[in-house]
Amino acid sequence: MTSERAYWHEDAACRITDPEELFADTTRQNRAKAVCTGCLVRTECLVEALDNRVEWGVWGGMTERERRALLRRKPHVVSWKRVLTDGPSPQPPPRARG
Repeated sequence: MTSERAYWHEDAACRITDPEELFADTTRQNRAKAVCTGCLVRTECLVEALDNRVEWGVWGGMTERERRALLRRKPHVVSWKRVLTDGPSPQPPPRARG
Protein backbone atom coordinates (compact mmCIF):
# COMPACT_ATOMS: atom_id res chain seq x y z
CA MET A 1 0.00 0.00 0.00
CA THR A 2 1.11 3.52 -0.63
CA SER A 3 -0.49 4.85 2.53
CA GLU A 4 0.86 4.69 6.05
CA ARG A 5 -2.61 3.60 7.06
CA ALA A 6 -3.08 0.08 5.77
CA TYR A 7 -6.84 0.47 5.45
CA TRP A 8 -7.35 4.09 4.46
CA HIS A 9 -10.32 3.09 2.32
CA GLU A 10 -12.34 2.37 5.47
CA ASP A 11 -12.43 6.13 6.10
CA ALA A 12 -13.31 7.04 2.50
CA ALA A 13 -16.42 9.09 1.84
CA CYS A 14 -17.21 6.86 -1.14
CA ARG A 15 -17.43 3.65 0.90
CA ILE A 16 -21.20 4.11 1.11
CA THR A 17 -21.55 5.19 -2.53
CA ASP A 18 -22.66 2.92 -5.33
CA PRO A 19 -19.39 1.93 -7.08
CA GLU A 20 -21.04 2.53 -10.44
CA GLU A 21 -21.16 6.24 -9.57
CA LEU A 22 -17.37 6.39 -9.22
CA PHE A 23 -16.82 4.76 -12.61
CA ALA A 24 -19.31 6.96 -14.44
CA ASP A 25 -19.03 8.25 -17.97
CA THR A 26 -17.86 11.80 -18.55
CA THR A 27 -21.32 13.34 -18.18
CA ARG A 28 -21.67 12.07 -14.60
CA GLN A 29 -18.09 12.44 -13.40
CA ASN A 30 -18.73 15.76 -11.68
CA ARG A 31 -21.17 14.02 -9.33
CA ALA A 32 -18.55 11.38 -8.62
CA LYS A 33 -15.91 14.05 -7.95
CA ALA A 34 -18.29 15.78 -5.54
CA VAL A 35 -18.22 12.66 -3.34
CA CYS A 36 -14.50 13.29 -2.85
CA THR A 37 -14.98 16.86 -1.64
CA GLY A 38 -14.13 16.95 2.04
CA CYS A 39 -13.14 13.26 2.15
CA LEU A 40 -10.72 12.56 4.99
CA VAL A 41 -8.55 10.26 2.87
CA ARG A 42 -8.71 12.04 -0.47
CA THR A 43 -4.93 12.37 -0.70
CA GLU A 44 -4.29 8.70 0.11
CA CYS A 45 -6.83 7.72 -2.52
CA LEU A 46 -5.23 9.89 -5.17
CA VAL A 47 -1.76 8.62 -4.27
CA GLU A 48 -3.00 5.06 -4.69
CA ALA A 49 -4.40 5.81 -8.14
CA LEU A 50 -1.36 7.74 -9.36
CA ASP A 51 1.28 5.36 -7.99
CA ASN A 52 -0.52 2.36 -9.46
CA ARG A 53 -1.52 4.08 -12.72
CA VAL A 54 -5.20 3.26 -12.19
CA GLU A 55 -6.85 3.89 -15.53
CA TRP A 56 -10.56 3.99 -14.65
CA GLY A 57 -12.83 5.90 -12.34
CA VAL A 58 -12.67 8.92 -10.10
CA TRP A 59 -10.00 8.61 -7.41
CA GLY A 60 -9.09 11.35 -4.96
CA GLY A 61 -11.30 13.80 -6.81
CA MET A 62 -9.60 13.34 -10.18
CA THR A 63 -10.92 11.67 -13.31
CA GLU A 64 -8.81 9.30 -15.35
CA ARG A 65 -8.21 12.06 -17.92
CA GLU A 66 -7.01 14.47 -15.23
CA ARG A 67 -4.70 11.85 -13.74
CA ARG A 68 -3.23 10.97 -17.16
CA ALA A 69 -2.52 14.66 -17.81
CA LEU A 70 -0.81 14.99 -14.42
CA LEU A 71 1.28 11.87 -15.03
CA ARG A 72 2.35 13.22 -18.43
CA ARG A 73 3.35 16.57 -16.90
CA LYS A 74 5.42 14.92 -14.18
CA PRO A 75 6.73 11.61 -15.56
CA HIS A 76 9.71 11.55 -13.20
CA VAL A 77 7.60 11.16 -10.03
CA VAL A 78 7.99 7.70 -8.52
CA SER A 79 5.91 8.18 -5.37
CA TRP A 80 3.12 10.73 -5.38
CA LYS A 81 2.72 10.68 -1.60
CA ARG A 82 5.64 13.00 -1.04
CA VAL A 83 4.57 15.33 -3.84
CA LEU A 84 0.99 15.58 -2.60
CA THR A 85 1.68 15.79 1.13
CA ASP A 86 4.90 17.81 1.25
CA GLY A 87 4.34 20.03 -1.75
CA PRO A 88 6.98 20.99 -4.26
CA SER A 89 10.64 20.80 -3.33
CA PRO A 90 12.18 24.14 -2.49
CA GLN A 91 14.16 25.65 -5.32
CA PRO A 92 17.83 26.45 -4.68
CA PRO A 93 18.64 30.15 -4.50
CA PRO A 94 19.79 31.68 -7.78
CA ARG A 95 23.53 31.78 -8.27
CA ALA A 96 25.13 35.17 -8.15
CA ARG A 97 26.49 36.36 -11.48
CA GLY A 98 29.79 37.90 -11.41
